[in-house]
Amino acid sequence: MDRRQFLTLSPARSVKAATMAARTTSGITPYTGAWGPQQLIHLLKRTMFSTNPLDINAFSGMGMQQVVDTLLTPQPDPQPPVNNYGTDSAGVAPGATWVRAPKGDETTEDNRVNSYKSWWIGQMINQPRSIHEKMVLFWHNHFVTETITVKDSRYIYQYNLTLRQNALGNFKTLTKGITLDPAMLVYLNGYLNSKAAADENYARELHELFTVGKGPDSHYTEDDVKATARVLTGFRIDDVNIVSTFNTTQHDIGNKQFSSFYLNKVISGKTGPAGATELDDLLTIIFAQPEVAKFICRKLYRFFVYYDIDAATEQNVISPLADIFRSSGFDIKTVLNALFTSEHFFDPLNYACLIKSPIDFCVGVFREYSVQIPTDYTNQYLAWKAIMRIAGNMLQNIGDPPLVAGWDAYYQAPSFHELWINTDTLPKRNQLTDALISDAGFNKLHIDPLSFAAQLPNPSDPIALVADSLNILYRVGVSDNVKDFLKTTILLTGQTSDYYWTNAWNKYVSNPNDMQAKSDVHIRLQALYKYIMDLSEYQLS
Repeated sequence: MDRRQFLTLSPARSVKAATMAARTTSGITPYTGAWGPQQLIHLLKRTMFSTNPLDINAFSGMGMQQVVDTLLTPQPDPQPPVNNYGTDSAGVAPGATWVRAPKGDETTEDNRVNSYKSWWIGQMINQPRSIHEKMVLFWHNHFVTETITVKDSRYIYQYNLTLRQNALGNFKTLTKGITLDPAMLVYLNGYLNSKAAADENYARELHELFTVGKGPDSHYTEDDVKATARVLTGFRIDDVNIVSTFNTTQHDIGNKQFSSFYLNKVISGKTGPAGATELDDLLTIIFAQPEVAKFICRKLYRFFVYYDIDAATEQNVISPLADIFRSSGFDIKTVLNALFTSEHFFDPLNYACLIKSPIDFCVGVFREYSVQIPTDYTNQYLAWKAIMRIAGNMLQNIGDPPLVAGWDAYYQAPSFHELWINTDTLPKRNQLTDALISDAGFNKLHIDPLSFAAQLPNPSDPIALVADSLNILYRVGVSDNVKDFLKTTILLTGQTSDYYWTNAWNKYVSNPNDMQAKSDVHIRLQALYKYIMDLSEYQLS
């Protein structure tokens, strides 16, 4: 969808320009153009869950490569989720973590899953200035599991750690880790896979969804799926230590033949504990296929740049990125660095061309305005849970994508991310921001417009205030008429002189305890930011 068509909320779909000509011919040549606030904010909005004045100030003065290096710095594991729900059938005390406790009864497990999901939202809101948290979400959408299927909260948390600890590492290593992850072993029946009855569930998805994909040049066969299932027989779960184990008596020790797509390779069957190493042989065969790198680069592109990949993008961006990915030995940081420092990423046509996902939207608004979340864990988790649930109501239920393929918006052609917006979800987005900016708030959470404005370079100047606010909150330019409306009608309430706002702001700043002076600017800033967030431009990243 053309960004201008989206902004008119037209129900009509235009024919994609890509069918007639390339959308853009830029490639992954290193970007050497202008480097200023516009480029910085574009980079931060795509790699983090939005950005705010504090983030922008922290990166100001850095060059592009220094910013990218900082964003690509892996982060340590955060503190685990805790019992915020009270009674725990395994005896976990309130405020203590449950992640290594014995499995609870059904009610306890449901409570722990909600604790986990709320905790995860909290990690996103409190993310360091790094892409790490967004990559955890990316890999969750790639190596999908669903809490409603796994059912064991300890396995679910361990799965998050597997993603988290490999999010910026090596993709082949991550693939092996996920293959052996207890949550995945449950989700796709790997723990039931045995020599007497090979289960093909995970084997099929390993090819189709996790590595080579199902693009026009991906030609794995049913026999490859069958051979893969036989390789993976025998893996089980240690329910106490929450790790996978290998049962040698359940492993198929026969040879496994692969198709010409995988160069007719054969994995020789192994007996005893060595049988577990057949997984390494399998990954070596799969990762030698060039389609692996192309498939992952396409998914990274759709997540971080744009949803539609035309022939020019495939040639100028995807193919060379895939070459870099393969040459690096599938190092995730290396391929991301190449993408985020490319002329294509900073091509003006790639600004404001993604519709925010519900997680991006909900977490983003809390981060943009630095909305204050309670610090005591009970109310903190309640706040995170409210945000988690509203994002779920907008079609992105964290921890529970609708299918093993992930959320539709990342793969369902031709609409892709347009699927996030419909007559149900768009009003819910507006309702959330309207509530947050109002005096009533959302679940006792409030945007503080005074605090946000005070962080801008020159909030006493109404022209600068409007421009600086739009630079952070929007990724697409608005007309001078809109800017003039925001200034004259909202900030000046119809007055003709800019000094009307300047005097009001300075009066408040000089005496913040003057309730009337505070109210004068607070009401106008509320109206300003409500109007900005209600416009369609706010949906774009």
